[in-house]
Amino acid sequence: MIKKEVLEIRKLFTADKCPFTRICGCYVDGEKEKKTELKEAFLSLPEEEAFKYFDIFRKGLSGTLGKNLLNMEFPLKQEEAGGTQEFLLRLRNSQLKDDALLEEFYDKIIEHYIYGENYYIIVVHGAYDIPGRASDGSDLSDASEDVYNFLLCCICPVDLSKAGLSYNPEKNAIEDRIRDWIVGMPQTGFLFPAFNDRNTDIHELLYYSKNPEGLQLQLIDQLLGCAQPASVKEQKETFHAIVESALGENCSYDSVREIHEQLCELLTQEQDSPDLVSLDKADVKDLLAHQGATEENLQLAEQQFSESLGEKSRLMASNLVNTRKFEVKTPDVMIQVNPERTDLVETKVIDGKAYLLIQVSDQVEVNGINIRPILADAD
Repeated sequence: MIKKEVLEIRKLFTADKCPFTRICGCYVDGEKEKKTELKEAFLSLPEEEAFKYFDIFRKGLSGTLGKNLLNMEFPLKQEEAGGTQEFLLRLRNSQLKDDALLEEFYDKIIEHYIYGENYYIIVVHGAYDIPGRASDGSDLSDASEDVYNFLLCCICPVDLSKAGLSYNPEKNAIEDRIRDWIVGMPQTGFLFPAFNDRNTDIHELLYYSKNPEGLQLQLIDQLLGCAQPASVKEQKETFHAIVESALGENCSYDSVREIHEQLCELLTQEQDSPDLVSLDKADVKDLLAHQGATEENLQLAEQQFSESLGEKSRLMASNLVNTRKFEVKTPDVMIQVNPERTDLVETKVIDGKAYLLIQVSDQVEVNGINIRPILADAD
């Protein structure tokens, strides 16, 4: 799914556009025991309660694509009888009215979701009558093309509210506040099937993780059956390792700076594109070849890419480079440079010692204090 498609679904989570037909929930304690369950038509919920659920569902489709929101594809074997995709498809087609399927769904989450405290599993069925689009991109209310039937699942922590004092109007007194168990915003969730090209795609889903480094890999593997994605940190570390090994002795400041600039330029050029800017194995190879990597090292880089990430994996460019920051670090010094002025830093060997040289203007601050021009010290 691309950003516009995610936003199109999120915009439905309001009282006047509500696509939800049924909501089910299961409250699980820290001992993995089911404490209570919810099963009812969504439109039967009290208005204020429904609004709180809308907030949760919007949060479950929030964040950055490629970081918090990950497109995942089902392997073909999972679409066969007994596979994870086939199970989710049956659950969706039941519109959450098959109690046995629902209990099996809860049991799978409870078994594989790693969380030592209380949490609330929420799953809703929705039906979106997809409007046609005019040539100018506007919706045609009387030209529905298809119906998108989907499941949205959110797993939310349930925490005890903080202790404190409160005002009791009946007693007209300040007293100890009653602590309640509060359902928080989701930490994990998924949308199935995916809404690709503004239509149903049963071969993919969209996965949500509040923490890009805490992807709940066991849940992804056992409940969803999708290939485990590399986290933002893993993508960055793998890319750095490939660059270092491929360039070897030629992995210089100038080489790394040029790679940074090329990635930033790529992101800038494609910033209006609906698709995520990503690099496959061939793209990474071209990037390294441009920096003078040998053919032997390029082949090793391809092998390292495949072994670490997978043959058909792609690296999100936004996960590899920060367009707003360029950083140079030593064990004792850290320098942050305006990405547009990386030319102000260079490396030199003076009297047999390596130095980082920084060109400065007459405006220099030390601990927030303006110091006199450095050239004045040389006079």
